[in-house]
Amino acid sequence: MEKDTLIMSFESSCDETSVAIIKNGKEILSNIIATQIKSHQRFGGVVPEVASRHHVEEVTKCIDLALDKAKVGYEDLDAVAVTYGPGLVGSLLIGIMAAKTVAFAHNLPLIKVNHLAGHIYSANFVTELQYPFMSLLVSGGHTELVLVTAPGVFHTLGDTRDDAVGEAYDKIGRVLGINYPAGKKVDEMAAVGKDTFNFPRAMVQEDNLDFSFSGLKSAFINTVHHADQVHEELNKDDLAASFQGAVLDILTNKTFKALKLHPVKQLIVGGGVSANQGLRKRLAEEIEKRDMDMELVFPPLRLCGDNAAMIGAMAQIQYDKGDFAELDLNADPSLDFDME
Repeated sequence: MEKDTLIMSFESSCDETSVAIIKNGKEILSNIIATQIKSHQRFGGVVPEVASRHHVEEVTKCIDLALDKAKVGYEDLDAVAVTYGPGLVGSLLIGIMAAKTVAFAHNLPLIKVNHLAGHIYSANFVTELQYPFMSLLVSGGHTELVLVTAPGVFHTLGDTRDDAVGEAYDKIGRVLGINYPAGKKVDEMAAVGKDTFNFPRAMVQEDNLDFSFSGLKSAFINTVHHADQVHEELNKDDLAASFQGAVLDILTNKTFKALKLHPVKQLIVGGGVSANQGLRKRLAEEIEKRDMDMELVFPPLRLCGDNAAMIGAMAQIQYDKGDFAELDLNADPSLDFDME
């Protein structure tokens, strides 16, 4: 009988400080998340220096809580994993220094994990992954289509040319008077309203798998500003529904174009925007409408945002391969998968 593998994982790429203990890459023994949302709300978005200071304050508390909740000690651990990019450089460095300290002090191997890979492998806590599979990554910083052909082997098929989808939600949310982060509230409003404004669906006719949300964001903001200037009252629920309708059309168009080129048995959706109920419903409807023999996998809501459990899931694959980092590991804030 093989020995269980316990990995302590760290995630601090943006405004969540998280430490988890993961067993065999599939079982969450603990997943402590200290969020900073309230600290950033008054600024309307994440302030990097504020985020870094919060990580410093929270990371040791999260370590203690993760070990306590998992009922394990340092002597039970097999490795330490940490997000090294992409993200805010100051925030990443706090997690990296904490992970390196634990690894050095307890003579444990260190594993450097791509944050984006973590979002994809959050599906590991839901189902058995079948290779190859397609992943739609949708978050505040990223919108990508990634083909995963083998454990830890990623091929980027399409990326955003400008704003990420979650970033666009936050920017139009500000115009609607919604506190950061705006995605959940816009999603709720969209479910009530009607798509009456016919905002642009950028790049859906182009023969590629890239995304663009900047024009949609600008069209939305211009519509609201024009109405303000002529003292016209617009229905905010309809505005939200029209924005989300355009987003879902763009995401759906590109995703199913990718699936036609690369037929697979699983579509994995990851990232903060994977919590969007409109997106979940739309993708499920499209698969059913096309009568596709394909499993649609979303992470549980608690694992849609940034968290260390997903980092531990990806780290297990690297542990099995013997893919370890040196203690001079540095942050890579612009890290991405290589484009095919």
